Amino acid sequence: MTHAIRFHKTGGPEVLSWEEVQVGKPGAGEARIRHTAVGLNFIDIYHRTGLYPLPMPSGLGGEGAGVVEEVGAGVTDLKPGDRVAYGNAPLGAYSEARLIPADRLLKLPDGIDDKTAAAMMLKGLTAQYLIRQTYRVKAGDTILLHAAAGGVGLILSQWAKHLGATVIGTVGSDDKAKLAKAHGCEHTINYSKEDFVKRVDEITGGKKCPVVYDSVGKDTFMKSLDCLAPLGVLALFGQSSGAVEPFNLGLLAAKGSLYVTRPTLFTYAMKRENLVAMANELFDVVKSGAVKIEVNQTYPLKDAAKAHTDLAARKTTGSTVFLV
Repeated sequence: MTHAIRFHKTGGPEVLSWEEVQVGKPGAGEARIRHTAVGLNFIDIYHRTGLYPLPMPSGLGGEGAGVVEEVGAGVTDLKPGDRVAYGNAPLGAYSEARLIPADRLLKLPDGIDDKTAAAMMLKGLTAQYLIRQTYRVKAGDTILLHAAAGGVGLILSQWAKHLGATVIGTVGSDDKAKLAKAHGCEHTINYSKEDFVKRVDEITGGKKCPVVYDSVGKDTFMKSLDCLAPLGVLALFGQSSGAVEPFNLGLLAAKGSLYVTRPTLFTYAMKRENLVAMANELFDVVKSGAVKIEVNQTYPLKDAAKAHTDLAARKTTGSTVFLV
């Protein structure tokens, strides 16, 4: 029998259970894949706790890599045996095997192994849209990145440095500061010890930043606005500390005609051609060595609850992968 992680009610890590599931044959436009590796992301916690509500019972996880076992009618660009990965698909990655819309699958190029792919698809595609589309980072920019030692952070900072930008990264500990420095951050700020607004002002000589990438949310949002140069963009792409409270939009005018956006990978990668173009750009920077994917933790898939506990407690760095 095939197994998967399921949950029947929202709550803490203890609601996750390892269950037998029936997968069945792929329908039209679908493929059946057998996972070899599955990525862990903070959005998985949002789903488990009900912050992002799901119909119950539910599977979990939107990122994985594996091998195509069978394809349904109308699928012409995939065949059994193909190595594939995905980072923008219906939930259900926490499974040994699953059915998935074939248009969400991306063939893996030689030179990118399954574990690396499972660690990089959702986070890497997120980094791609943030620095190549939401705000197009260019040489000479000085940008601010929160959670610089996290999964998205380590990819985004390396990529931005490769593009010629100077990256200021905030972190929660001295160890994470070292990790961020080793992955593209020119400057690191330990926000448990320092006021990051003051430090950004010092680093930029009062010019501040054209963009702030914020996945922390409630604890950093208002101060992030204070780090922006006039006409600057705050890209809020997560909320690990909680949801941002409503605020007076007049503040954006008072602080310099600022822009705030709440982008999602789902929107940017909705069209197949956009997804493929984004993935190809990601594959290229990883294969070139400009961006190195750090898989710093692995867990058996059945131990998903422990991995969730460690991620929420900020005990992890870089990317975490479940081995199937």
